[in-house]
Amino acid sequence: MTRIETVFSQLKQAGQPGLIPFITAGDPDLKTTANLIRTLANAGADLIELGVPFSDPMADGPTIQAASERALTGGTTLKSVLDLVAEVRRDCQVPLVLMGYYNPVFRYGIEAFARDAAEAGVDGVLLVDLPPEEAGEISAPLQEAGIAMITLLAPTTPARRMKRLAAAAEGYLYYVSMTGVTGSARISPDEIQVAVEELQAMARVPVGVGFGITTAEDAAAVGRFADAVVVGSALVRIVEKYGGSEELLPRVKQFMSELKAGLADCR
Repeated sequence: MTRIETVFSQLKQAGQPGLIPFITAGDPDLKTTANLIRTLANAGADLIELGVPFSDPMADGPTIQAASERALTGGTTLKSVLDLVAEVRRDCQVPLVLMGYYNPVFRYGIEAFARDAAEAGVDGVLLVDLPPEEAGEISAPLQEAGIAMITLLAPTTPARRMKRLAAAAEGYLYYVSMTGVTGSARISPDEIQVAVEELQAMARVPVGVGFGITTAEDAAAVGRFADAVVVGSALVRIVEKYGGSEELLPRVKQFMSELKAGLADCR
């Protein structure tokens, strides 16, 4: 089994939802990102989504946009992100999913990216602006390399398309809890539970829910029915506030502990 499959199998046996934190690679710098990954893993992250900075992150709100700008200003590239993953893999086996946009991958070269990502130890790739129907040229090389192509689904996804995408999903499905960009609003768990449970019934992989989950209470509310919760903007705000400070890693660890505690009691 892959690292992603192993983690979700363990979570299912334990009857617990997974915790998937998101951070932007290179914010505030790549060395700190490596330490953040290790801290997140040690604090209970089941998977980690690692944002690849891009100049036009259309799905992201101001918080993650600013993080991308800081990372790009510091010189972070897709190649340096892959080098970072390879470095972290020496002592950390938490599943890592690269989340970003298609342009950097296209410029890198699809075949080369699939090869280098697999060699580095990437477990999954989520390209926000690449519809699954148009992803054939990259999904095949990723599949051959053993990397899951993670699919996004939204409240606006038609039922027929949702069923088709759920049947073909790899790794896990990422259900966007609201329309709009990351960090733009608070979630309403009761409104999305029905949709998530319908998706779980038709999906062959676990369903994670993200966008708008900012507190331990939010995580617990979604964890009652989702297979995993994704927390991004709230964590990126901590990195923005304490980046470069000795307080950063302890603050991140504390926030993760609060999230884990909420999830531990939600079922």
